[in-house]
Parts: sequence; structure tokens; C-alpha cells
Amino acid sequence: MKHIAFIINPISGAKRLQQVKRQLPELVNQILDHEQWQTTLVYTTHAGHATELAQQFAHDGFDAVVSVGGDGTVNEVARGLRDTTTALGILPMGSGNGLARHLHIPMNTRKAIALLNNCRTIDIDYGLANEQLFVCTCGAGLDAEVADRFAHSAQRGFMTYLQNIIHLVFTCKAQTYHISGDGISETRKAFLVTFANANQWGNAARIAPHAGLQDGKMDIVLMSPYALWDCLPLAVRLFAGTIDRSPLIKTLRAGDITLQRESAAPFHIDGDPVDAGKDIHIRIIRGGLKALVAV
Repeated sequence: MKHIAFIINPISGAKRLQQVKRQLPELVNQILDHEQWQTTLVYTTHAGHATELAQQFAHDGFDAVVSVGGDGTVNEVARGLRDTTTALGILPMGSGNGLARHLHIPMNTRKAIALLNNCRTIDIDYGLANEQLFVCTCGAGLDAEVADRFAHSAQRGFMTYLQNIIHLVFTCKAQTYHISGDGISETRKAFLVTFANANQWGNAARIAPHAGLQDGKMDIVLMSPYALWDCLPLAVRLFAGTIDRSPLIKTLRAGDITLQRESAAPFHIDGDPVDAGKDIHIRIIRGGLKALVAV
């Protein structure tokens, strides 16, 4: 018998998902194979609580800990599980669900629970930005400004993201960045700089279509300043998985770099804004996290 814990963030995602989370104990009881898994379900009560719980479950020898929430919850759980033998599972119930989408975990809750009955464990990379863990992306510029505004929005969900993006497309300013390390020395004025361990921000917006979770590298995506008529083609390419073909996009690959920028500004880690100065050291830890995926 294997032991699995579900760490549930009760406030992530839209109201519809919050209702599903209240029904989760019943769904797990109905769908999960209890001859294979012995289950524990806990709800978080404060920021950082998921990390504390995950660390304890890993210490207690649990085989898997499932994050029930969005990318922020996944990040917190991963912080508690990194460099342990306890695997990360995901029931995607957030606004973006970037890592779950990259790993092809179903967005449907019933199907995501059923996956746990027939899954395998793989080793995936995680990143550190000034020693703060990220599993999907971190970055500066537009995506960081969106994360900062979203964190202060009263409403959650995709439409709130979209509204913030539309507003910032017209107001966000480009900045000059210098990237160095792993044989790279690049200075460029950019609208955004994204460091991608996984291939997307979330909501299937694939900012780094060819980024991999098992190669020990990050894709570094720089978007040059653009004209308003470039917005629609960029958006189409973003969701089509071809944004790397745009002449406004340059992609570098590295495992360990330093970002220097003109001035301190918003920076995000897995969609959550964090305090960061002008210089940010970013590196990838290869195979440092175990994850449950479909067979």
C-alpha cells in the first residue's frame, strides 16, 4: 500500500473550481484505487502552508503529494518535495495550470484523479531565481507586470488575466537587459524576458514551445519592442506554439545565467510576483523533482 496526500488550496481558481474542491473528498473516495493508495487530505490555511505540509509528508515517507490548486500551489508543494523521493502529483484547479498542461495532466478533475491509478514517476528539473524555486517560468517585463496586477485583482480566472494583459500591452515599457553565463553575453532592449523550464505560462500560452523539463536547460525568451499591429500575430503564435518563429522573439538556452537590468521592477516566479533587485541569478537543477504522469 502506497501513501498519497492531497494538499488543497481552497481559494485558488475561479468560484466554480472552489465548489469542486469542496466536493473533492467524495470524488477521491469514488475514483481513487484504495487498494493501491492510502489517502490523506488536508487544506491550506495561509501562504507557505503547502510547503510546510509537503515537507512533513516527505519526511514521513509518503510516496506522493498531490497539489490541488494552481501554479502557485504547485510551486509551494514542489518547494517542500524538491530533492526528496516523494513525487509531485497535480490536480489542476487554478487560473493557468502551466505545469499540468505541459505534463499532459487532464484539466478534468475526475480524469486527473483517475490518472493517479495508472501513473508513473519521472524526474524533472526545477529552477532557482535568486534561490527561489520555480517549476514553470519566471521573468521580467510584461509577464511580471501581469502577475503583479493579477495578484492585486479582486477576481481570479482567465478573463482577469486577459483584461490585465490588454491593459499592459498599451502601458508596459521596454527595458534594457544583459544576460550572461554559459557562454552567453547578450544585451538587448526587450518588452519581456521569460526564463522557461516548462513550455508555457499557463492557459496553453506557450511562450517557449520547445522547452523541456528533463534537459537541464531553460529557454530564455526575449521579446523585442513591438508596434500595436504586431499584437494579434504574436497572440496567435503564442497559442499556436509558434511564437519562437516571430522575428520579434529571440530564444537562448542555458543552465546557469545572471540577468542584469536597468532598474528594479516586478519579477514573477510561476506567476506570483516577488521582490527582486536589478541582478538576478537563475539556474536549473536537473532532475531534482519527481512527478507523477500518465503511463
